[in-house]
Amino acid sequence: MRIVVLAGGIGGARFLLGVRAYAREVGAEVTAVVNVGDDLWLHGLKICPDLDSVMYTLGGGADPERGWGRVGESWTVKTELAAYGAEPTWFGLGDKDIATHLVRSTMLNAGYPLSAVTEALSTRWEPGVRLLPATDDRLETHAVVEDDQGQRAIHFQEWWVRYRADILTHRFVFVGAETAKPAPGVLDAIGTADLVLIAPSNPVVSVAPVLAVPGLREAVADAPAPVVGVSPIIGGAPVRGMADRCLAVLGVECSAAGVGRLYGGRPAGGLLDGWLVAEEDAGTVVPEVTVRAVPLRMTDEAATAAMVRAAVELT
Repeated sequence: MRIVVLAGGIGGARFLLGVRAYAREVGAEVTAVVNVGDDLWLHGLKICPDLDSVMYTLGGGADPERGWGRVGESWTVKTELAAYGAEPTWFGLGDKDIATHLVRSTMLNAGYPLSAVTEALSTRWEPGVRLLPATDDRLETHAVVEDDQGQRAIHFQEWWVRYRADILTHRFVFVGAETAKPAPGVLDAIGTADLVLIAPSNPVVSVAPVLAVPGLREAVADAPAPVVGVSPIIGGAPVRGMADRCLAVLGVECSAAGVGRLYGGRPAGGLLDGWLVAEEDAGTVVPEVTVRAVPLRMTDEAATAAMVRAAVELT
């Protein structure tokens, strides 16, 4: 059995723990196609927050309290940069994390594509799943905002980390998406999968950038395998993060039904065959989609694996 998961960062990483556990039970292979819209260059280093969150989490090196970055992190370099007044001051890099970015940046500058770099980094962490960036090309999520400086576009990281999404926002744009190409292996993985899962990641800034890569939405929509999504909204609120604020920018209701309709049913030209919602959202209806209510709290690996099992049964 081959399972492909479209995933963002923290929520996607935790979901993949359950996918990996289920896959080990049944002898399945897992490929994670991960968002790169959050990626940016800082201090000459290439930062890939979602890829790293997935890699660290599956490799046992993530900070369980923060949910991102390295466990046992130190901040000497951040302190020194601040002493120099080096911008941006609103985004901090931990010392252990910087080592990852140094290796990645050196390889990228030597001409290796991001997919090859990710594979090389994964040899240390042994995530137990194949990690693929959605694209090797530049693709950055920007927010078009408005304040006393007028209307302007800022990187998603600045929108979230610096402004905490508390700024008038008109829309999100995926810079570079028009000319990006799926990373090697992505289309083959989707085309040969027995099941495609959309993780309970932010649908606007984690999953949408993946689907913005030309050919990827079509590949999922035309996949021979069932496509099942897992709602990131429970009882009208995101489990964590700022999906509610992102959905508001799009004018989409923050509910399991709202996100389900955003993805849409495959018979109606959308993506989904099945949609898992929380028990609190039983009764959710998404046109042309089979909806099932199950426990969706990722309290531990076993609970998350049960979610994956429910997705398989739904197909």
